[in-house]
Amino acid sequence: MPYNLVRVKIADYAKWKPIFDQLSAPRKASGGAKGGTLFRDEKDPNDITILIEWDKLENAHKFVESETVKEAIKRSGVVKIDFSFLNEVEKIT
Repeated sequence: MPYNLVRVKIADYAKWKPIFDQLSAPRKASGGAKGGTLFRDEKDPNDITILIEWDKLENAHKFVESETVKEAIKRSGVVKIDFSFLNEVEKIT
Protein backbone atom coordinates (compact mmCIF):
# COMPACT_ATOMS: atom_id res chain seq x y z
CA MET A 1 0.00 0.00 0.00
CA PRO A 2 1.15 3.57 -0.62
CA TYR A 3 1.37 6.02 2.25
CA ASN A 4 2.04 9.70 2.80
CA LEU A 5 4.01 10.36 5.99
CA VAL A 6 3.84 13.96 7.19
CA ARG A 7 6.06 15.37 9.95
CA VAL A 8 4.80 18.73 11.19
CA LYS A 9 6.17 21.15 13.77
CA ILE A 10 3.39 23.53 14.79
CA ALA A 11 3.21 26.63 16.96
CA ASP A 12 -0.16 25.92 18.58
CA TYR A 13 -2.15 22.65 18.41
CA ALA A 14 -5.45 24.37 19.24
CA LYS A 15 -5.02 26.67 16.21
CA TRP A 16 -3.64 23.98 13.88
CA LYS A 17 -6.09 21.12 14.53
CA PRO A 18 -9.33 22.74 13.27
CA ILE A 19 -7.59 23.77 10.04
CA PHE A 20 -6.19 20.26 9.64
CA ASP A 21 -9.70 18.87 10.21
CA GLN A 22 -11.03 21.08 7.39
CA LEU A 23 -8.76 19.14 4.99
CA SER A 24 -10.71 15.93 5.62
CA ALA A 25 -13.35 16.64 2.96
CA PRO A 26 -10.84 17.71 0.26
CA ARG A 27 -8.67 14.69 1.11
CA LYS A 28 -11.66 12.36 0.64
CA ALA A 29 -12.75 14.23 -2.49
CA SER A 30 -9.32 13.61 -4.01
CA GLY A 31 -10.55 10.08 -4.57
CA GLY A 32 -7.51 8.36 -3.21
CA ALA A 33 -7.26 8.91 0.55
CA LYS A 34 -8.25 5.84 2.55
CA GLY A 35 -7.78 7.21 6.06
CA GLY A 36 -4.90 7.52 8.43
CA THR A 37 -3.56 8.13 11.89
CA LEU A 38 -2.44 11.29 13.66
CA PHE A 39 0.28 11.09 16.34
CA ARG A 40 1.59 13.64 18.86
CA ASP A 41 5.09 13.32 20.27
CA GLU A 42 5.24 12.29 23.92
CA LYS A 43 7.71 15.01 24.89
CA ASP A 44 6.71 17.76 22.45
CA PRO A 45 2.96 17.86 21.72
CA ASN A 46 3.59 20.37 18.91
CA ASP A 47 5.57 17.74 17.03
CA ILE A 48 2.96 15.94 14.91
CA THR A 49 3.27 12.87 12.68
CA ILE A 50 0.50 11.89 10.29
CA LEU A 51 0.33 8.65 8.30
CA ILE A 52 -2.26 8.56 5.50
CA GLU A 53 -2.99 5.54 3.33
CA TRP A 54 -3.66 6.24 -0.36
CA ASP A 55 -4.83 4.22 -3.34
CA LYS A 56 -1.77 5.43 -5.28
CA LEU A 57 1.01 7.89 -4.60
CA GLU A 58 0.03 10.03 -7.59
CA ASN A 59 -3.13 11.09 -5.73
CA ALA A 60 -1.12 11.81 -2.56
CA HIS A 61 1.24 14.07 -4.51
CA LYS A 62 -1.67 15.91 -6.15
CA PHE A 63 -3.33 16.52 -2.80
CA VAL A 64 -0.16 17.72 -1.03
CA GLU A 65 0.69 20.04 -3.94
CA SER A 66 -2.84 21.52 -4.13
CA GLU A 67 -3.54 25.16 -3.38
CA THR A 68 -5.99 24.03 -0.69
CA VAL A 69 -3.20 22.35 1.28
CA LYS A 70 -0.70 25.15 0.68
CA GLU A 71 -3.20 27.72 1.95
CA ALA A 72 -4.08 25.62 5.00
CA ILE A 73 -0.39 25.29 5.90
CA LYS A 74 -0.01 29.08 5.81
CA ARG A 75 -3.08 29.70 8.00
CA SER A 76 -2.46 26.98 10.57
CA GLY A 77 0.79 28.09 12.20
CA VAL A 78 3.01 25.38 10.74
CA VAL A 79 6.63 26.06 11.65
CA LYS A 80 8.09 23.22 9.59
CA ILE A 81 6.60 20.45 7.45
CA ASP A 82 8.14 17.47 5.67
CA PHE A 83 6.33 15.09 3.34
CA SER A 84 7.46 11.56 2.55
CA PHE A 85 5.80 9.26 0.05
CA LEU A 86 6.19 5.57 0.88
CA ASN A 87 5.39 2.20 -0.61
CA GLU A 88 4.74 -0.57 1.89
CA VAL A 89 7.16 -3.46 1.48
CA GLU A 90 5.90 -5.86 4.13
CA LYS A 91 4.12 -6.09 7.46
CA ILE A 92 6.42 -6.87 10.38
CA THR A 93 5.79 -8.23 13.87
